[in-house]
Amino acid sequence: MRRSGVARAAGPAPDQVPGGNGGPLMNDPIPAWPGELVTLPSGQIYVRSAPATAGTSEPAVFVHGLGGSATNWTDLMDLLRRPAAGGPRPVGAALAGEAIDLPGFGFSPVPADGDYSIDVKARAVIEFIEERRQWPVHLIGNSLGGSVCTRVASRRPDLLRTLTLISPALPDLRPRRIPLRVTVLCAPGVGEWAMRRLDRHTAESRTLGTVQEVYRDPRLMHPQRYAEEAAEVRRRDELGYVHEVIIRSARGLVQEYVRQGPRALWRDAARVTAPTLVLYGSHDRLVRPAMAARAARIFPAARVLVLPRMGHVAMMERPDLVAREIRELLVSVAGRPGRTSNIDPERRAPQHAATQADAGGAG
Repeated sequence: MRRSGVARAAGPAPDQVPGGNGGPLMNDPIPAWPGELVTLPSGQIYVRSAPATAGTSEPAVFVHGLGGSATNWTDLMDLLRRPAAGGPRPVGAALAGEAIDLPGFGFSPVPADGDYSIDVKARAVIEFIEERRQWPVHLIGNSLGGSVCTRVASRRPDLLRTLTLISPALPDLRPRRIPLRVTVLCAPGVGEWAMRRLDRHTAESRTLGTVQEVYRDPRLMHPQRYAEEAAEVRRRDELGYVHEVIIRSARGLVQEYVRQGPRALWRDAARVTAPTLVLYGSHDRLVRPAMAARAARIFPAARVLVLPRMGHVAMMERPDLVAREIRELLVSVAGRPGRTSNIDPERRAPQHAATQADAGGAG
């Protein structure tokens, strides 16, 4: 019988985290992966690529969250493109990763029709996968990108080998302080006023504020990464359309939160056929970790984990832990047919299970 549940992922004590809470100093981070503009039927997007170091590899596509960009995946892409270090256990495939800037974010131009809905973002991801002609892919998304990837997985299961969601922004109407602020941005006139007030602060101050909201422990971000993010904030300040992109994308997400019927995001989740990994952070201030229980019930036979001492962007906070869990997923599908439509759902039972009550106390 198929079982669904939520597990708490094991993690090191705070004083064992490299560069944080008294641990050893961090190594200098790698630079962002090089990128290029890719022309799709609906427009252009900017794509950063991290080729695999192994002789054989499988394609992966990474999708960032609201206010993020392809650089959010730099360190995780570096880990996954390499074969895991030895040992007696199989390690799964190395991933040739490509991270996209959603339309209007990062270096991608704004959509010509001004549509920032989840459907349009999902269409861009689908068109990109089709343009590369290397599907099925391992699709990985964070926050807003998680909702986009859920829609892609539901509508085009033939394109996916696996699905990984990190703090996915799936509908949750229970109020929380930071999500409520995002909702306020959607009100006519209020969003522009709030963004203009925020612009009075320096790029460094705004960067620090963002990191404090999405990281459980901001000290885990390397000082060089702070400087890179602040430089990106200054660059985008000069573009003239950043406010519109954030506000309209927030409206698109809020519309999905209140959508009912067969096109709702949780209905999409129930239709996902790809082997799925869903990761939540125990100290996430944007997505309630207790939503892990609902994800375990709805995604068919997904493996759902609550990562301890983690915030909203686990792939940036502890890319090593996220890479380890993704490799577990890769091992679980190794040797199976490449097309997800050929995979027997009953063979995708989760490797670890716990009670839903465990998930409810994760926060």
